[in-house]
Amino acid sequence: MLRRFWLFFAQAVTVLLALMFIIATLKPQWLQRQGQFGKQLAEPIVALREVAPGIGSGSNAQNSYADAAQKAMPAVVNVFSSKDGSLPPDPRAKDPLFRYFFGDKNKKQQEQPAANLGSGVIVSSEGYILTNQHVVDGADQIEIALADGRTTNAKVIGVDPETDLAVLKVNMTNLPTITLGRMDQTRVGDVVLAIGNPFGVGQTVTMGIVSALGRNHLGINTFENFIQTDAPINPGNSGGALVDVNGNLLGINTAIYSRSGGSLGIGFAIPVSTARSVLESIITTGTVTRGWIGVEPQDVTPEIAESFGLDQKSGAIVAGVLKGGPADKAGIKPGDILVSVNGQDITDTTRLLNVIAQIKPGTDAKVHLVRKNKEMDLNVMIGKRPPPPKQPSDEGDDDDGG
Repeated sequence: MLRRFWLFFAQAVTVLLALMFIIATLKPQWLQRQGQFGKQLAEPIVALREVAPGIGSGSNAQNSYADAAQKAMPAVVNVFSSKDGSLPPDPRAKDPLFRYFFGDKNKKQQEQPAANLGSGVIVSSEGYILTNQHVVDGADQIEIALADGRTTNAKVIGVDPETDLAVLKVNMTNLPTITLGRMDQTRVGDVVLAIGNPFGVGQTVTMGIVSALGRNHLGINTFENFIQTDAPINPGNSGGALVDVNGNLLGINTAIYSRSGGSLGIGFAIPVSTARSVLESIITTGTVTRGWIGVEPQDVTPEIAESFGLDQKSGAIVAGVLKGGPADKAGIKPGDILVSVNGQDITDTTRLLNVIAQIKPGTDAKVHLVRKNKEMDLNVMIGKRPPPPKQPSDEGDDDDGG
């Protein structure tokens, strides 16, 4: 009996030693962990950096802009506009062989109304919405879709083609509204968010910075004072909101610089200061009234100054004067260089247009000019700027934000 016990014990020890040998050969780390098992329970196998409790929840603006986005997004709407009209006919439609294989698809497409897609911003609980004029240009029907899923038709209260802004109105209750920001506190380098409906995929937020302020001479609008941003703006974003890190409206997204129709990191927004002025004027009078003096200005460049022997190196030179207009009545002549208006320096034609436009028609303005290298002052009775000639919309412009 005792002999059998020792035999069984010897076999068990042999098997155990064999197992230990195999483990030591194939999985030596198992033996290393055994003595540290309690310690291994307290420490992870791999050193990982984990955020401390309560951090990274989005409350810190440097880590997340969720609060700003959630504050502004409900007030940004999708704008669907359509107008009756047919697509241009396909020249192949007259070919019997083409009709045999493709039927009358082209005819059916021509009968469909042309549609446009953009965005808008609810700026008043009374239902006023800011968007781009080109989004609703010529539309017979405009539909608004809110972020909460509600939809309704909108009517155009007024448009301003010279800034590419339009004011719409909807009759709905419990409308979310956006808070207007301050342009005088906006600086190059500030973080901004662009909110809209790019390519019709649904409401989208993109982030960037203010790349430049006061951009003009772009040939987009008559009156240009754009915020430039690298926040991606794509077709469908037009009329949407450009907001700061607190969710306050800084501008209305308007256009992109692109050769392909997609964002290249150069987008433009109309400043909230301009948008507010246009909004209030349209709501009050149904139109936008601007000052005008009736001159054809041209920038004073170093080349022009040298060729004419001018001492003045900046300003706006008068290339032509409208007969019977305010400038003509005041005595302004071709060749005069306009240096300042009501004490505001005139550096170029864009500055001249903007300064004159802000003066109320019917009031006098003091114009300081240079004529044949002699300075003089004239009083000009500001007139009302005539409306721009209506032009057909450019449907194939790749430089447009959509």
